[in-house]
Amino acid sequence: MSEAKATRTVTVANPDGLHIRAASLIAKLTGQAPAKVELIKGSQRVDATNVLQIISLCALEGEQLLLEATGRDADAVLEMLARLFENKFDEDEVGTGEPATQHKPPPGETCRSEAASDGDLSPGA
Repeated sequence: MSEAKATRTVTVANPDGLHIRAASLIAKLTGQAPAKVELIKGSQRVDATNVLQIISLCALEGEQLLLEATGRDADAVLEMLARLFENKFDEDEVGTGEPATQHKPPPGETCRSEAASDGDLSPGA
């Protein structure tokens, strides 16, 4: 008998993209699920229980990911994940309660396609 398989496409809606806190929430949720869940961005496929692998996707605001779950409760797990993405990982509820205002990765972020060249890293530039 084959295992149940479900897929769903989600869009990264929070301005900070899939940062460590968001990746931790995904890993926590999927780590408690009976289904095996993977996140897919282009040709990259990662284990949704592994925070470092999730972050390695470098998924920024507006990018789409494919969620794939195999096993028991696959649809239910993807529904919960989709809600996390739709709610921007509850970013408004963190810290001061204000919406996240940082719209780009911190300096030195290597995932950005427009990463600075060596000449752009001088102090005061």
